[in-house]
Amino acid sequence: MPDPSAFDFSAILPFILVGFAAQSIDGALGMAFGVITNTMLVALLGIPPAQASAKVHVVEVFTTAVSGISHLVSGNIDWPLFGRLLIPGVIGGVAGAYLLTSLDASVVKPFVLAYLALMGVYLLTRGLFYPPKVKRPSVVAPLGLVGGFLDAAGGGGWGPVVTSNLLVQGAEPRKVVGTVNSVEFFLTLTISATFIYHLGFQSFAGATLGLLIGGVAAAPFGAIMAKRFSPKLMLVLVGIVLTATSAFSLYRAVTG
Repeated sequence: MPDPSAFDFSAILPFILVGFAAQSIDGALGMAFGVITNTMLVALLGIPPAQASAKVHVVEVFTTAVSGISHLVSGNIDWPLFGRLLIPGVIGGVAGAYLLTSLDASVVKPFVLAYLALMGVYLLTRGLFYPPKVKRPSVVAPLGLVGGFLDAAGGGGWGPVVTSNLLVQGAEPRKVVGTVNSVEFFLTLTISATFIYHLGFQSFAGATLGLLIGGVAAAPFGAIMAKRFSPKLMLVLVGIVLTATSAFSLYRAVTG
């Protein structure tokens, strides 16, 4: 039996900090936990990409649950939009999880990242120069299907793909963030069930535990920030985060 006194807190502290930072941004902007965490784990902490993706999805089950509850309490969820995203998103996630072993994600990934970087620039420009005009998004179900598939097959992408596109269509930023975060719980639960089945519960050790502690601790703060930020500021911040993370990941995908 493992000796509890031998537990080394300093070993998981970097992962706690990564989880806290990534979830703070994700909870406030409706995107980037997977992108930021995967980037930090692989580029800064040396975790193999496949293991990083598995750990992130398992952790996201818990962080998205806390984040979704926090957004519910803060009144940030658009329930009709939630319903339109949920089923297509889960279907896309299941399809992506089953096809992950046969799909060459490395070929598709650079194109997705380039698209996301351009979306980030567009949103940043829109936030800086144009007052956002709120309207109901028209393309939702296909967006959920594609976002769920890319998240499962590529190790991340639900938030950047779905949130950015809903904002481009003119949906209210606060409601988009809360709704996308809430639907993501059911998506990550579906995807993570596959990882747990194949990897076992031993994946809840070390890095995963650190990410879980940091992410769950940060989740309520993100919902509060999403409620208090102005739509203009949120568009600018989303544009900056999306452009920076996508451009860096694209550089790594092309040069690595």
